[in-house]
Amino acid sequence: MELLQKIALVFTIIGAINWGLIGLFDINLVEMLFGDMTVLARIIYVIVGIAGLINIGIFLTHFEKK
Repeated sequence: MELLQKIALVFTIIGAINWGLIGLFDINLVEMLFGDMTVLARIIYVIVGIAGLINIGIFLTHFEKK
């Protein structure tokens, strides 16, 4: 489970960096690398979204333990 958490965290960080680039410089790194809403770009977006949901679960579980 710890490996899944680390992978989810990496993808969440990638998503956060991408959103930061969009907000600051109007640069979408995912679209630059994989094309505008190609299948691969959509897969990346879905993976980042799932990773965010996993991290929400980890965050809430961590609060319940304390």
